[in-house]
Amino acid sequence: MSKRIEDYALIGDRRSAALVARDGAIDWLCWPHFDSDACFAALLGNERHGSWLIAPRDKPRLTWRRYRGDTLILETRHENAEGVVCVTDLMPMGTAHRAIIRQITGEAGEVRMALDLALRFDYGSIPPRLRAEPRLVRGVVGPDLVVFRSSIDVACENERIRADFTIGAGESITFVLQYGLSYQPEPGPIDASSAIAATGSCWQDWTDRFTTSTDWPEAVKRSLITLQALTDTETGGIIAAPTTSLPEVPGGDKNWDYRYTWLRDSTFALSAFLNAGYHGEARAWRDWLIRAAAGVPERLQTMFRADGSQHIGHHDISWLPGYDGAAPVRVGNPATDQFQLDIYGEVLDSLHLCEQSGVRESPSDMTIEAAIVAHLENVWQHPDQVIWESRGPAQHFTHSKVMAWVGFDRFLKLAQIRKTLGVACRHDLELLRGDMHRRICRDSFNRGPQELRPVVWIRDARREPAAAPSRRVPADR
Repeated sequence: MSKRIEDYALIGDRRSAALVARDGAIDWLCWPHFDSDACFAALLGNERHGSWLIAPRDKPRLTWRRYRGDTLILETRHENAEGVVCVTDLMPMGTAHRAIIRQITGEAGEVRMALDLALRFDYGSIPPRLRAEPRLVRGVVGPDLVVFRSSIDVACENERIRADFTIGAGESITFVLQYGLSYQPEPGPIDASSAIAATGSCWQDWTDRFTTSTDWPEAVKRSLITLQALTDTETGGIIAAPTTSLPEVPGGDKNWDYRYTWLRDSTFALSAFLNAGYHGEARAWRDWLIRAAAGVPERLQTMFRADGSQHIGHHDISWLPGYDGAAPVRVGNPATDQFQLDIYGEVLDSLHLCEQSGVRESPSDMTIEAAIVAHLENVWQHPDQVIWESRGPAQHFTHSKVMAWVGFDRFLKLAQIRKTLGVACRHDLELLRGDMHRRICRDSFNRGPQELRPVVWIRDARREPAAAPSRRVPADR
């Protein structure tokens, strides 16, 4: 039986992320990127599909956890009849190679511990070839290289790394797992204590920049830390979640992959960063958006990879049984091919919010906004799959039409701020905005269930055909 979702905690280095269960097992990790193949996939199966357990050999009578201050360093304390032990888990920031550090500290008595590390690449299907030296193990699978270093002796058996050890009060034992490429020099040793201190300072310094007054400062800061953990440090793209195939309904088949950057979700995260005073993070996302939309803005997808690339695809992983039996396990997401009208409004609303907050755009970036609006003029009356990513035929949805109206409204406000839109273009867009408002209020509203009816949008013959290029907003404005 799968462990409860609420029993997992998140650690990450803003390049990838891992889930650590209350029992001391890391059951999910994708390396080297958020959307790479998982090398720990027990979350969607069992320990045979990849997991790293560090726990007392005798079941604890009490386990409690916390993050160290305003950081993403996780501390788990286990208490049993033998004593108390603390396991500190983190993915260090600023290192040349991806890594996980697990440091075990005895706090009372003497506690017998067990380590069981089973790496399984390709979503739990391929174990690496392990080569062991004293306190050092290397594993290779194709391009993937892992290096495991330990402050105690370990054994390799049955394609696993194992150790039994006892830790007393005041003692400390450290394990470091690093990722590299098999055709490049392997990762060198890192000083765990220095890496832990530097990572703690990095997170704490970032969180200390939050000075916005709120009645819930701890909850808000923890939410911001989570958003930052899901923001790719190299590209600024914000992923929706670090996991795939956790079911919408227990035991169901609506198990989607959310390790991508949804334009809609990212705009909400952008608003949170701006409201909290993190303008640099908002600027990084805005720059990511401009790069992702460059070239053919009218081909905006519902989602992109964290680096801004478009090709996502989708397929099922047949050998994983799924979380609590919810199958299939999916990689990629078919919603990337859907037409979701609302994203244009959300993107333009976010760019307007950036402008209001002082995050300025260059003149070349503004042409992308104009191209988005030109495309929106041609498609806003089309049916779509809406915010709920309907898998059925495209339909007309109130939310989509309202967000299309938002797109025109925010673009006009941006033009007013910048004084960049000609009188004729502005007048035409204002007429369209007013017409949309009237039609939405007329055709997307009912006074009770007896009046429910499908919304039918009839294209106004006075406007251009859907496929015709817009002439109202010239690309160079």
